[in-house]
Amino acid sequence: MPMSDLFPPWPLFSAFFLASLLLALSPGPGVLYIVTRSLVQGRRSGLVSVAGIALGNLANAALAAVGLGAVFALSTHAFLAVKYAGAIYLIYLGLRMLRAPDASPAQSVQAPPPGRVFRDGLVVALLNPKTTLFFAAFLPQFLRPDAAPLGQSLLLGAIFVALAACTDSLYALGAGALAPRFRGGGAARLGRRLGGTLFVGLGLFTAFSGAHGE
Repeated sequence: MPMSDLFPPWPLFSAFFLASLLLALSPGPGVLYIVTRSLVQGRRSGLVSVAGIALGNLANAALAAVGLGAVFALSTHAFLAVKYAGAIYLIYLGLRMLRAPDASPAQSVQAPPPGRVFRDGLVVALLNPKTTLFFAAFLPQFLRPDAAPLGQSLLLGAIFVALAACTDSLYALGAGALAPRFRGGGAARLGRRLGGTLFVGLGLFTAFSGAHGE
């Protein structure tokens, strides 16, 4: 089947694109994670985080397309197991940042290696079952009845993730431009503590939010 047959009719695709853009621009946990990385560790870490989260979201879209979203919707235990694992990982990242040694007055906050930043973003995205549920609920509204639903879901999911990666990159670039203010001495210490506290807070918010995102 040609890929063009997987696209919804133009009016429906326009509605999908506009809804996706508005949702991608809306600040959520992923944006907060990226902004925190960018503010505390610089633009490079922010953009690497965008890449990790994008890959994790793409995996979530694929999992939703093959039915994992239905599993999470029906099984509270499965949903909570993944959700709490993600919350614990965010808290771990925050505590790791809080416990890092202070930089000397001449140093800036040292960013971790890009590979670790990418892995952290990937894991944070993968351990967010609400993303899988979102794709499972959002994408079917824009599917054509005369084409394979799996192929359509994967294509639209990839388009949404690519669009979100673009908007997330804007957040990373904007926050990264402010990163030099957190360099050196007391500002570096404040930035590290702020970042660690935000990660811990995001983890706690994830853990204590409604069972299925109510």
